[in-house]
Amino acid sequence: MTEQATGAHHPQPRPRSGGQHSAPEHVTGAQSLIRSLEEVGADTVFGIPGGCILPAYDPLMDSTKVRHVLVRHEQGAGHAAEGYAQATGKVGVCMATSGPGATNLVTPIADAHMDSVPLVAITGQVASKAIGTDAFQEADIVGITMPITKHNFLVTKAEDIPRVIAQAFHIASTGRPGPVLVDIAKDALQARTTFSWPPAMDLPGYRPVTKPHAKQIREAAKLITAARRPVLYVGGGVLKAKATAELKVLAELTGAPVTTTLMALGAFPDGHPQHLGMPGMHGSVAAVTALQKADLIVALGARFDDRVTGKLDSFAPFAKIVHADIDPAEIGKNRAADVPIVGDAREVIADLIQAVQKEHSEGHQGDYGSWWNDLNRWRETYPLGYDQPGDGSLSPQQVIERIGQLAPEGTIFTAGVGQHQMWAAHFIQYDKPGTWLNSGGAGTMGYAVPAAMGAKAGAPDKVVWAIDGDGCFQMTNQELATCALNNIPIKVAIINNGALGMVRQWQTLFYNQRYSNTVLHSGPDDVNPEARGTRVPDFVKLSEAMGCYAIRCEDPADLDKVIEEANSINDRPVVVDFVVHEDAMVWPMVAAGTSNDEIMAARDVRPDFGDNEDD
Repeated sequence: MTEQATGAHHPQPRPRSGGQHSAPEHVTGAQSLIRSLEEVGADTVFGIPGGCILPAYDPLMDSTKVRHVLVRHEQGAGHAAEGYAQATGKVGVCMATSGPGATNLVTPIADAHMDSVPLVAITGQVASKAIGTDAFQEADIVGITMPITKHNFLVTKAEDIPRVIAQAFHIASTGRPGPVLVDIAKDALQARTTFSWPPAMDLPGYRPVTKPHAKQIREAAKLITAARRPVLYVGGGVLKAKATAELKVLAELTGAPVTTTLMALGAFPDGHPQHLGMPGMHGSVAAVTALQKADLIVALGARFDDRVTGKLDSFAPFAKIVHADIDPAEIGKNRAADVPIVGDAREVIADLIQAVQKEHSEGHQGDYGSWWNDLNRWRETYPLGYDQPGDGSLSPQQVIERIGQLAPEGTIFTAGVGQHQMWAAHFIQYDKPGTWLNSGGAGTMGYAVPAAMGAKAGAPDKVVWAIDGDGCFQMTNQELATCALNNIPIKVAIINNGALGMVRQWQTLFYNQRYSNTVLHSGPDDVNPEARGTRVPDFVKLSEAMGCYAIRCEDPADLDKVIEEANSINDRPVVVDFVVHEDAMVWPMVAAGTSNDEIMAARDVRPDFGDNEDD
């Protein structure tokens, strides 16, 4: 076996299970693969067969433990595996054949890498002797994915399959989670071998630090109690570490304000009085400004990415930084840390609670009264909001807000990327972890529908709404057929403004309203002018053709009735085409490449914070 590894961060392998080894069985490599998936607890695989992976599909048919969902495009398989992983906390699994099947997984693999989603992608490869000959449907998927996987493997010997699968699931799910690729040569799948479980795992370089250093914890606690303007800056790592209960204790113990990134929505209840909202390019004025004017930022499982910091050299100029992360490569990558803490977020926060309690017992208590006066004034002066269209058409923000308000408790929401994603982040209230799934780092159009499919497959008792744009929807809507045929009754809201909305917003603001190639519902004026203004495609007809129940909503008076109708149908997928006003914009906004100090609360509305708040 040849192994290719990416990334320097590797956790400690788990010990072998304490039970007896299973008696060796004489099987094919393909049978060994399916048995290995059963043993690691994989119960759902999303994939499409093809020549080189075909040997694995024959024993898969006989498995009573692994459900295979036949998707319509490999990108759908990858995003479905991500949605499954994020909804269940387990490793998502997708499978594809060699060449174009494997390369179609590249986007979801990159997406999982950016957002730290535990994923194992299994691909077929041409026979080992044909590797490197440009054989039919050959692609060096190990080489292609090296920069976007946590680790990857090329397996050319059947006897290595159980060990590699065990290692892949372990690496994907421990430390900082991420995607692992297992590329298996066709002759390794066809060869005879023996299978026994558990295999011996040997990962000498893979030892993540989960327990934080006590001295760093003490230093952080001292800074927290000494600060006048602290902010807890919470990232997706808190959700990955299942540390939301600890976070709430720490926040209430300190009394500090909390901001949750796009990837961390639900980690701290939106409705909590200490929650300022989401920071960043389209964050709330209070959250963005709190970070800018803070004297201490405690970053927990967050990575200071450009969408949060804006122009980096002007970000949080007065703040000392406590940065806690499971991945040491993230600490100091973008912003130098005064107190770096390497460790699992749950352990870090638990230790911080104890250290802050000790500081309190010694009479060191933070006084944030003046800070909260400022924060509350900003919240009250510049709340999130939107205007209703003057022509009586549907407001996209109101559509999304009402979907959130009328959804059953515990509903899982997925979103594509763009305006509808930001509105879904702002106008749906997330009070529980695991209820918001989106593509944060990569910003992948086409994520919502297959991710919703994976989430619903993993959590069939939950209602799952995909909030999608008409542009994103046209990238992966074929997976509606998968949902219809596999009893995966998701609900899809198409926020249909006839355009690539976020790009159009930038064209409005920065390109003098020159809408170059962002209109979706008609072609250039000189091509088939009779078709302009018609619905191409007609999303209702398209969805019905794929076995879904479909509704169109254009009148605000029908909004609640339509949403309640969608919520009442649970025996098949439901698609609602919400035809909304095309000129609605996402506010607040920090223009790309500018300082967060230049945040606009609304168009032509720059917040006035007063001179006395910079001291």
